[in-house]
Amino acid sequence: MDINDRQKRVLSAVVEIYTQTAEPVGSAGLLAAFAFPVSSATLRADMALLERQGLLYQPHTSAGRIPTDLGLRYYVEEIMGDMQLSPTEVQKLQKEFLLLQAKHQRTLKTTAKMLSTLSGSFAVTGGRTGLADFGMRELMTSPEFSKLDELGMLVESLDSLDEKLDLILADVQPGETKIYIGAENPIKEMKNCTMMVTPFQSETGEQGIMAIIGPKRMKYARNKNILETMQSLLGGEGNPPPPKKRGTKPPPSTSRKLLKS
Repeated sequence: MDINDRQKRVLSAVVEIYTQTAEPVGSAGLLAAFAFPVSSATLRADMALLERQGLLYQPHTSAGRIPTDLGLRYYVEEIMGDMQLSPTEVQKLQKEFLLLQAKHQRTLKTTAKMLSTLSGSFAVTGGRTGLADFGMRELMTSPEFSKLDELGMLVESLDSLDEKLDLILADVQPGETKIYIGAENPIKEMKNCTMMVTPFQSETGEQGIMAIIGPKRMKYARNKNILETMQSLLGGEGNPPPPKKRGTKPPPSTSRKLLKS
């Protein structure tokens, strides 16, 4: 993909703003949220180029732009890098798991609830002995699923998720976090969603998956680390995985004014 560093920063900024607002992003919004050292006209030209490359999409002539599936894929693979949970969040997760082990509570259901709470999305955990889920309210309040037919199709696909388990497990390698964006989803009814999947093996040897499912405008780096931290805890290792360097982060010259991760 032939785009320069500034255009990568523009794409990253559009993704981050759209993730928070669910609204198309214009050049004025970029300047208001990020310290781009260029004019609004230059940003409009960059966004037009990103649209020609298939990374952004303009839903209406007078509107700003939103990331395409390809744009989100490029962001995930080339730009976002890795994000670690805060020490406080990790300590809370570890404490919850110690309590679960001591009380012999339903680990899968509680894990799904913890995943959903941390990510703000729908979460699923489980394996061949059954699946547990949590977070339907989060899906129902997302503007992407405000239409009843879209929500109904999504709910129906989630109800039959256990039937697709073998298909998902076959596509995800041990130790890998797989990110399906839009039409990449192995479940065709989720073409308007992102699904992030991490396989795990419990101390008893059970094979299963953890998945976060939600709108395509989710917080990719954070949710990926949430899954990998939970994977480590479920596997009995007790500590989150070490940080890995992937992609490139926006350089310091693009300082944030309003947005927070």
